[in-house]
Amino acid sequence: MTTLSRIFTVSFLIGSCHLMGAGLSLPAALEILENNNLEIKSANFDVQSAASDTAIAKGYNYGSLDFTQTATRSNDAGNVFGFKLSSREATFGDFGAEEFMNTFTSTGTGDYVTPPDRLNYPGYQNYFQSKLTYMVPLYTGGKLSAYGDIAEKMEKIKQLDTHQIKTEKRYELRKSYYDMALLQNSIDHIKTIHKNISTLERTTQMMIQEGFAKKVDLLEVEARRANVERSLTEMEANKKLLYHYLSFLLNENITEIELPEHDYPASAISETDVLTNNTDLKKASQGLEIREKMVDVAYAPFLPQIGAFAEASSADDTFLGDFNDHKAFTVGAKLSWNLFNGGIDNNGLEKARIEKLKTTIQIELAKKGVALQYDKIRTEIESLNSQVKSLEKELELADQIYRNYEGRYHEHLTSMSDVIIKQSQQIEKVLNLQMVKNQRNERIFALEKLSNGVN
Repeated sequence: MTTLSRIFTVSFLIGSCHLMGAGLSLPAALEILENNNLEIKSANFDVQSAASDTAIAKGYNYGSLDFTQTATRSNDAGNVFGFKLSSREATFGDFGAEEFMNTFTSTGTGDYVTPPDRLNYPGYQNYFQSKLTYMVPLYTGGKLSAYGDIAEKMEKIKQLDTHQIKTEKRYELRKSYYDMALLQNSIDHIKTIHKNISTLERTTQMMIQEGFAKKVDLLEVEARRANVERSLTEMEANKKLLYHYLSFLLNENITEIELPEHDYPASAISETDVLTNNTDLKKASQGLEIREKMVDVAYAPFLPQIGAFAEASSADDTFLGDFNDHKAFTVGAKLSWNLFNGGIDNNGLEKARIEKLKTTIQIELAKKGVALQYDKIRTEIESLNSQVKSLEKELELADQIYRNYEGRYHEHLTSMSDVIIKQSQQIEKVLNLQMVKNQRNERIFALEKLSNGVN
């Protein structure tokens, strides 16, 4: 999907939610997260930067082409004579031939020892040179290609880092949705309890008027109602905090979401899935390939280095004057080969090989560590599943006991204190069940994060 298409899709999803007044669904939120989350945007820039590094590393294989324009004025004898030679304008007179011939004509003998004045004391000379130079490495012992491969591996690691950040943000988003579902479930349950207390309060007031209850019974009910209202207030505050966090993740103001159908996600991830998809293991694999290329880099100094260059230039005493007539071309190649440097290259190669072996062992250790972590999380999920089933039965029993004690209180067979105690146990079961379900969800999401299999 193109960037423009993604933006249109996100805008449509947000607009649809506002128009319909419906809560933001999890699939729509995941789409918005992909495009709006600031950490993901920052990570995408890291990938682009790594791609530029790869292009830079590979660019060295193509050499460099430079243009140089020189403008000089000098009366230095060496410079002036060199300028004239470079401009193809040197004459015999520049060597002092005219002075020599004048002496020879007047004396009949050549003057070979008197320095020619024109050669040693020339006037000012202008010099303009335009030069194009191309230099390219022909063979570097595999060093440049190895550096290009290393840059590609580093780019892939950055891509994996970005994928890991996206996975982390998806994990946080999905967990927030399921946390909200659990919280809403608990709020609904506590509201039912609050409704029951309000009914009990009205019943107690009627019983006091008829002389079948005491005022202290009413005070106990009112105190319990205030306690439940406090719990509801705390839960509503947690709900607001969750919405604030969702707004932060999506970089949008979120005020209502569509809750998942179930209060916990399905978990069917195998150990093979984890070992295949785990980002850290993929990064370690890329690291091993980098170590292999570093061995190639360490071996390169044992091989010759060959480079070539070509140069085209033109020079004159005026800018671009007689450009075609004064053209000059130069081509060449250079071979250099280090034959001895005190064993430094040997030790560097041995170190690179040792680091490669070390990385291989670290990858095996990491695989075993991930497998151990998988088994640990799986065991914790199974244990928490058993606790949830047990607490659900306990809550069902606590509800039944409370209703039983409330009926017995109406028949004057038990005290209000006993009813309140049973209701306290009921609330305690609700809160314990929410806590254990939260722990179970956290472990399920931790398993998904371990495998990087969040969809």
